[in-house]
Amino acid sequence: MSQSIDRRDFIKKSLLTPAAGALAMHGVQNQVLAQGAVKKSGPAQNVLSDVDLPKGRIKDLKISRILLGGNLLTHFTHSRDLKYVYNLTAHYNTEKKIFETMALAEAHGVNTLVIHTAPGVVSMLKKYRYEMGGKMQWIICPTAQVDTQPDEFRKQVKQLVDEGVDAIYLWGVSADRFVSEGKVDMIARAVEIAKEHGVPSGVGAHDLKVIKECERNKIDADFYIKTFHHHNYPSAPRPDELTSIYAEVPGYWCNNPQEVIDFMKGVEKPWLAFKVMAAGAIPPDDAFRYTFENGADFVLAGMFDFEIAEDVLIANRVLKGLKNRTRPWRS
Repeated sequence: MSQSIDRRDFIKKSLLTPAAGALAMHGVQNQVLAQGAVKKSGPAQNVLSDVDLPKGRIKDLKISRILLGGNLLTHFTHSRDLKYVYNLTAHYNTEKKIFETMALAEAHGVNTLVIHTAPGVVSMLKKYRYEMGGKMQWIICPTAQVDTQPDEFRKQVKQLVDEGVDAIYLWGVSADRFVSEGKVDMIARAVEIAKEHGVPSGVGAHDLKVIKECERNKIDADFYIKTFHHHNYPSAPRPDELTSIYAEVPGYWCNNPQEVIDFMKGVEKPWLAFKVMAAGAIPPDDAFRYTFENGADFVLAGMFDFEIAEDVLIANRVLKGLKNRTRPWRS
């Protein structure tokens, strides 16, 4: 691509058609990498930073409708029985590559990352933001257990706030357990601890019962992060397998999508949907359309760097063409 071409003008024109847009996005992405997107003076300094990806709000936090999911960055690939994929991802997503991925996401309008406190994550995010000038916002869940490690949970929340987190949510693994053990009060406690530190406070869940109990008990969460995807893919669970809450059946994280759709219609808090592609089993166009049409306000998308351009293009096309949304925008 000629260096004399203005990139903003080029990419805006390229968005007019899906095929041309995809090629153009990949062209800009390759140019970003070739020129070194990650620089101490700012990761996205020389790349497009004003892509018109729609945004919404959680409290005062303005976030893109597509968020960067953190699992691929922490190498939790959910690759079913393909055990080598975890190591492959770990070898590919080095710290340098993760920085490049976040820079590309920013450059294409994705302004927020959702991740958990895996070892080394926060120090890496701090380096990207404070040493390299990154602007990516953080929504992070502590992994300490508020019922058995209350002091450690509170300590993790305080540390995250001190280090610059933009919002905190209760890890879905924890929330699922609390509901199954009759400890809904622990969800409320986790939400309040984050609120005490002045940041938006949410609840994650794989099991819809978590959201139902939060609503029934009027837990003052600011947002929900809930799994959501259809079952129209080859490795989807069979009807006789629909007894597990989530991942005990390979490739399975949303046991009754229609029940989720029906219940979430009446939920007025913002809903961030995750696992929308069932760990890569559902193509992004299908996943994004299904998720936004059926009520989610935001989508967490786990993306490698080479997927970002096309996924943003697809998301823009889907969002601009929505006609049959089943739930009002709650953000």
